[in-house]
Amino acid sequence: MYLFRALAVSLMALAPMSGMAQGFQVGFGQLQQDTGLPVEVTAESLSVNQSDGSAVFEGKVDVSQGEMRMTADKVNVHYNQETKAIARLVAEGNVLLVQGPDAAEANEATYSIDDGTVVMTGNVTVVQDTTTITADKMHLNLTANTAQMTGNVKTVLKSK
Repeated sequence: MYLFRALAVSLMALAPMSGMAQGFQVGFGQLQQDTGLPVEVTAESLSVNQSDGSAVFEGKVDVSQGEMRMTADKVNVHYNQETKAIARLVAEGNVLLVQGPDAAEANEATYSIDDGTVVMTGNVTVVQDTTTITADKMHLNLTANTAQMTGNVKTVLKSK
């Protein structure tokens, strides 16, 4: 009976830790991003599709907006048909997002300009000073300067 109680207490003590591994809240970048700033894109090639309002940049794609910078192998730019402004950017392959001292890598990222969010998926790695966080997915709110990490979250804290 004592062994059963000890096991039950141990499992209850570990239960909150397993839940924490599924979701983790962090900040990203030093300041809030102004999503109204112009977006500049450079790449090796550009293809434009007038019928669906999209453009595809490929080869060493570099996207910048204010202090934020994103690089990737390929970026699809989707425009709002009514306003003709950029609605969202979908980056694929070797995605790197840098804002201030923070950097995040992933397989893919979708930046929705209107609501100021970036969703990064696939082997997400965030490096902040002496902390490294990995996860399956990161939901980043640029205007609030917050990030939510979910799925197989692992944090490594290093001393300086």
